[in-house]
Amino acid sequence: MKPFSKILDRLKQASPAQADTSGVTDHIARALSAAGLDRSGSNDAVRATIDRALASAGLDARGAAPVADTGVTPRVRVRPEQSAPAQTVPGQGQFLRATFSNAHGRRDYRLYLPVGYDAAGAPRPLIVMLHGCTQTAEDFAIGTRMNALADRHGFLVAYPQQIGKANHAKCWNWFRSEDQRGDAGEPSILAGIARQIAQEHRVDTGRIFVAGLSAGAAMAVILGQTHPDLFQAIGVHSGLPYASAHDMPSAFGAMQGHGAQAVPAPGAAVPMIVFHGDEDRTVAPSNADALAKAAARPGQRTRTESGRAAGGQAFTRQVVVDDAGRSHFERWTLHGAGHAWSGGDPAGSYTDATGPDASAAMVAFFLQHE
Repeated sequence: MKPFSKILDRLKQASPAQADTSGVTDHIARALSAAGLDRSGSNDAVRATIDRALASAGLDARGAAPVADTGVTPRVRVRPEQSAPAQTVPGQGQFLRATFSNAHGRRDYRLYLPVGYDAAGAPRPLIVMLHGCTQTAEDFAIGTRMNALADRHGFLVAYPQQIGKANHAKCWNWFRSEDQRGDAGEPSILAGIARQIAQEHRVDTGRIFVAGLSAGAAMAVILGQTHPDLFQAIGVHSGLPYASAHDMPSAFGAMQGHGAQAVPAPGAAVPMIVFHGDEDRTVAPSNADALAKAAARPGQRTRTESGRAAGGQAFTRQVVVDDAGRSHFERWTLHGAGHAWSGGDPAGSYTDATGPDASAAMVAFFLQHE
């Protein structure tokens, strides 16, 4: 593994801005081959583990979209983006296209206006949904079924789209120091999208929330930390704690559960709901432990319950309330689950239809907070 280690050492010495995600993957691939980690014989499992880590950090050593870890669970449906057929996003409302730009960049996004939305009516809540690596805004809308919940409860949903120019695998850059600040990088862009929607549509600015999967979940945590005045609560599915990595090499360690233990800024801890599979081999379940530790408050009490979803998956739910009896942290441990959105639609990528409905649970949690 010395060639691979040398590549990582060089990356550690470079600033995140100097690390070109499109070019470095070719060097890593050559280093892996030189180390004997090709796709032949007994090296398959080792190489697959490395490929998963590279993909989730926004790198793809194979030059194609990452595929599922078939060793995690066979029920996880993963459909590579480039082979996906045309998709029809569910929902009876309007699914609009829009763009936001500021000094830090430009991103397109889809905006769902629920059935019955009235531009002159009462302000509505807004949920910003951040997709995972290799996914699209439309794919994430399908997999989470969030538009159907929007029709039921009357909130708006925004789906920002990462671009390949910013990240080769279209991951949100949660692991870069410059993308962990509120006044710079992607947090500035994503907060700008939420503010733009609030200005152009009937949005209740006291009920704006953000949720995501994997890299999107890690970015949701960052937004909760950097913009607690904008986002009243966050949803984290298979994500990581704030500032657990500062570049691509440290991202690998963080995904394995060995990330930095950042101390949240005073007053910045917004209410959070967390979903994580205890057999997730892409982002270690210990990251959920770290999120719980960071969210802890004096005098809190925890209620624990166990159950089994209609699809057959067992889970443990922990609801944490503060000394005033308000729920500020909720954790769902998905037993036997891998790296996929729980209770999602199989028509979307990275979904596990057998689990409890993460989307419905997040909406219920969000609407408690304003």
